[in-house]
Amino acid sequence: MVGSSHEALHRIFQKDPELLTRALQRVLGVPFPRPTEIAALNVDLTEIEPVERRVDTLLRAETDEGTYLLVVESQGKADKRKRGSWPYYLSYLYEKYRCEPVLIVITQSGSTAKWASRPIRLGFPGWHSLTVRPLVLGPDNVPVIADEKQAEADPTLAVLSAMTHGRGPGAMAILESLASALRTIDSDSAAVFAQFVDSCLADPQAKQMWRDLMTAVQYFWRHPLAEQVREEGREQGRLQKQQEMTLRVLEWRGIPVPDAVRERVLACEDLDQLEVWTQRAVHATNAAELFTDE
Repeated sequence: MVGSSHEALHRIFQKDPELLTRALQRVLGVPFPRPTEIAALNVDLTEIEPVERRVDTLLRAETDEGTYLLVVESQGKADKRKRGSWPYYLSYLYEKYRCEPVLIVITQSGSTAKWASRPIRLGFPGWHSLTVRPLVLGPDNVPVIADEKQAEADPTLAVLSAMTHGRGPGAMAILESLASALRTIDSDSAAVFAQFVDSCLADPQAKQMWRDLMTAVQYFWRHPLAEQVREEGREQGRLQKQQEMTLRVLEWRGIPVPDAVRERVLACEDLDQLEVWTQRAVHATNAAELFTDE
């Protein structure tokens, strides 16, 4: 139930909307510009439709000085939408857990790190209602750990090095050093670190390097990421077999297969589409008929 004083203020601002901005100027000394138009909006902020909002990693850190929520975001490139979503995440998490949230951004791009480190200020310039200052870890401030002894001395820092420098010509040395370091710690921690690194490697070549290194480690195959890798391998195998079957049917029937048709079939990664083409290959009079009605 809305109290009478609350209702009175509400009605005053409805009657004279500019009263609020004049109060900011005269009472608080905030040089807010004179509004050219003020519109009353719906005050109900309840979200009826579910909106999916996820952070990449959320950790609760207990310290001698209090409890903190570490909100970790992996950022590949600048994204204007973060100006709204990051403040929302922090406010929501504080309201839910009543712990101080700390936003940490991890990136492999120097330009993205520079962008992410800029404070997000919401409100009137000079009198901001909300300021968000991300803590950014990127290639400019995280050391490169490409030596096995260094990695083994501090595996956690080696993980962070791989997450921020895991692309480019130096990626192989960094990932090899980290793989060596993971063999020196307990298998459960190593498996978690392995998945963290896998999820942060945006470069496909670096990701494949990492997975190749991890296949030689026994503990890796007990981790959920291993099942993902195996399933991806099985899916790729099914695609290759169906691609080969489509082309083989045409060749068995003595139908020439132009390079353009062969390349299109081998490039297709839709198993259902390949099965349709294989069925058409049984009755086609030329290779181009595979793509009828497409």
